[in-house]
Amino acid sequence: MWPLYAAGFTTAFGAHGIAASLGSDPEGAVSSLMVLGGLLALYDGAEVLLKPLFGTLADRIGARPVLLGGLAAFAVASAVYVVADSPGWLWAARLGQGAAASAFSPSASALVARLNPAARHGRAFGSYGFYKSLGYTAGPLLGGVLVWAGGLRLLFAVLAVLGAAVAVWAVLVVPVVPPLPKARQTVLDLARRLADPVFLAPTAALAAATAALSVGVGFLPVSGRTAGLGTVATGAAVSLLAGCAAVVQPRAGRALDDGRLTTRTGLAAGLSVTAAGLACAMLPGLTGILVAAALIGVGTGLITPLGFAALAASTPTERLGQTMGAAELGRELGDAGGPLLVAAVASLATLTYGFAALAALIGTGAVLAIVHRRSEPAVPRPETGR
Repeated sequence: MWPLYAAGFTTAFGAHGIAASLGSDPEGAVSSLMVLGGLLALYDGAEVLLKPLFGTLADRIGARPVLLGGLAAFAVASAVYVVADSPGWLWAARLGQGAAASAFSPSASALVARLNPAARHGRAFGSYGFYKSLGYTAGPLLGGVLVWAGGLRLLFAVLAVLGAAVAVWAVLVVPVVPPLPKARQTVLDLARRLADPVFLAPTAALAAATAALSVGVGFLPVSGRTAGLGTVATGAAVSLLAGCAAVVQPRAGRALDDGRLTTRTGLAAGLSVTAAGLACAMLPGLTGILVAAALIGVGTGLITPLGFAALAASTPTERLGQTMGAAELGRELGDAGGPLLVAAVASLATLTYGFAALAALIGTGAVLAIVHRRSEPAVPRPETGR
């Protein structure tokens, strides 16, 4: 399992480490805000388009080859900019990284499900999410240090070595998991499966969690600067958010496996806590920012392992890659849609109203989850003999 956790760390570290450092490169590879926005969108756009495709490919040929190919491609794409060192090749490297992450991210999720019994899916996805959260936390910090020390080339060089090392580790440790025989599936069958509430509910919760996480990372520092806080305080808030998410995920997974928490209850609670965190972001000053960061981290930490465990439990084993790729697409849409919603509302009113809009949207999802749970008929207990 450890190479899979390392793969999760790699994709998170690569995404956030470079995204947070592009604008501060002392060598000036990013010449304008338009270039910065294009480079950020290029990576995310590749993931949105390719994750479902690579997930389906993992089901067809096996998740291990797709995982290994993606990690190797990530290392090569990162090395391209180290060798070429020109703004034009930076675009090619960033596109290659996004495409490679689209391959090994859903493949790693599918292997986490295949290599663990259903009774341990909560723990497995909790641990996987923990190491991804470490990547999200360490990316901006270590990325900034590396760019300060040696520019973007040093950061890309570290990512190339990291991708190659994890690929070699996976070759040596990850077992061969052959693809399973599948019944023929038409486009209509796929549409029905993806439209089923069993798929839509956890995927929507995962998208909401990612939206809140992105908004917290991107906009809580803006609130801090508006309140006159320094970069240390705002950076601590972002680290608190990621740290809370990292701590909660393994615990939520264990609670699910031990029967102390159900998927519906956990997702509803996670959505409620996340919405409360966004509401607290409306409060002025450091206290509101820190409470918001902690609650958003706890809420997203609850949702992530439970959502993926629910998807794994409801998906035929031979279709795990396809389902994980589609779920990752939902997360990417949340990653982009959350900040866009908050920014659009903030441009018309203030950032406070932007937080309120996303809090209301996620809170509505929590209410629907609770109402749906209460409306389900009780399952009769089997009668015991006298």
